[in-house]
Amino acid sequence: MMYNRRTALTMLTFLGDPNSELTKALDLELTDPGPVNVLGPGRCKRFAMHVVNGEIKAVNVSEGPGDPAGDKDPSASLADGIMATMK
Repeated sequence: MMYNRRTALTMLTFLGDPNSELTKALDLELTDPGPVNVLGPGRCKRFAMHVVNGEIKAVNVSEGPGDPAGDKDPSASLADGIMATMK
């Protein structure tokens, strides 16, 4: 079951996906054994998504060779990274 929380005076909506249903449907499940061994299974990749009226406009995933969790360079999924796709 999905849930969301809106914060007053913002254009952001933060979503939770406790059963990884959306994560799997979007093919954003973190499956690399390195992070999975530390964090456990069922985790999503580090990402940001721009959605307008239910339409996905952009998905930025922070991952790279040797960095499946995006720890070394999370810039794609940070605010500046996703906002760059909105121009």
